Amino acid sequence: MEQMEGTEVSRREFLKMAAGIAGAAIGVGAGLGGLVAACGEETTSTTAGVTTTAGETTNSSATTSTGADAGTTTSVSAGPEAGREVKIGVVSPQTGSLAVFGIADKWSADLTQRSVADGLVLSDGKKHPISIVFRDTQSDASRAAAVAGDMITTDKVDILVASGSPDTVNPAADQAEALQTPFLSCFNIWSAFVFGRGGSFEKPFKWTFGQLLGLEQVCASMVDLFDRTTTNKKVAFLAMNNADGMAWVDESTGAPPFLEAAGYTLVKPGLFTPGTEDFTAQISQFKKEGCEILTGASTTPDFTNFWRQSLQQGFKPPVAGQALALGFPQAAEAIGPSVYGLLGPDGSWHPTFPFTDSVTGMTCRELADDYEKATGSQWTGAIGGHAKISWAIDVLTRTKNLDDKESILEAIRTTKMETILGPIDMTAPLDQNPLSPTGVRPHPNIAKPVMTGQQWVKGAKWPYEVVVVSNGLAPMVPAVEMQPMRYS
Repeated sequence: MEQMEGTEVSRREFLKMAAGIAGAAIGVGAGLGGLVAACGEETTSTTAGVTTTAGETTNSSATTSTGADAGTTTSVSAGPEAGREVKIGVVSPQTGSLAVFGIADKWSADLTQRSVADGLVLSDGKKHPISIVFRDTQSDASRAAAVAGDMITTDKVDILVASGSPDTVNPAADQAEALQTPFLSCFNIWSAFVFGRGGSFEKPFKWTFGQLLGLEQVCASMVDLFDRTTTNKKVAFLAMNNADGMAWVDESTGAPPFLEAAGYTLVKPGLFTPGTEDFTAQISQFKKEGCEILTGASTTPDFTNFWRQSLQQGFKPPVAGQALALGFPQAAEAIGPSVYGLLGPDGSWHPTFPFTDSVTGMTCRELADDYEKATGSQWTGAIGGHAKISWAIDVLTRTKNLDDKESILEAIRTTKMETILGPIDMTAPLDQNPLSPTGVRPHPNIAKPVMTGQQWVKGAKWPYEVVVVSNGLAPMVPAVEMQPMRYS
């Protein structure tokens, strides 16, 4: 399917053609074996400055004056003129089922503030203090919308950012679009971001953008991993009943057409309610159907609960994994040794990624080390969410008029940079096939990150460590051999 200038492709046409594209799309990557409450508590960090007795904040490098006598003053420039405070708003799940993302968000904000503590000289030649404003979504979609709106209307943020699942990103993006505020995001599914918000190819969003993964990438990674083990190709498909899960089970743009085109049969017991305590019904169906592969998408707490019950009830597939849930060491710690061998097909960040952060100058490995030193905890894939703040800083640095939102939009649309999730080039032509796993620009508002397949193994520094085992879509990332599942 081609999407060229002057050609409109409706969502109906896109969905109609998607199933036919799926088989070809999976086969694109030769490196894949031929398949490829109103508002929560606010945390505001502000860069260092000099506060006067009147409460005004001025930059420490402001011009100073000295007088030879009472009637004469001589100005001596000590650096760039002080500019106004610039605010970045972060919509973040600090509590609730998605709080694993929030921990990394807080670290990212603190790291950024340390890096720009003296302020930044922007395109106007002035040095501006940079503030990062936080509000907690409590992992609730309605609250995500509320806090996003509050940061725009009350805090007057210049740009809004969010990452994680559609339940965090999409409501915040909708508010930004409605209130005409620039918005950047990562760690979301691009089809859910576009179609789940009523978007289309012919009418792109004006204010909201993302460096977002594609399920076509994840499915290509899954097929590569599944094909390495001899199975009956029956897949137990576990997905939650929310925006993320619905994107996964979509019969046109979700996982089913890609996996079925690769010869796999999906057993789908229906979407489960987040917070479900008893997964006996799903496990019984998977066992009855003889499923030898497990995949899908769920939160860390839900998958931990499901996996414990699976082992108790004797469901031990030769190949098993889950998207979203397994990107965090908290999941591995909760599951214990039976996490060894579990696969994360949506590995969009790892310390071995060969990228450098534009704000700090740190490599991915250095960022992981900083996270562990700052938090005292094991590094997590959610560190990749730092990319959204780095993107925002890059945009603000290139914005010609900070008080003109259209000027900020122009800087977003001309982004050409490297983030720790991979390169972003918003000036690149759109992909002719939006469902190609190797594509990078499926939609005018989207750039796709790098994608790898990862696996939990016994570690050296930590009891449970995740390694890259599939790099067909990211040959610049080193990979190790995939290990068989281990059941104690």
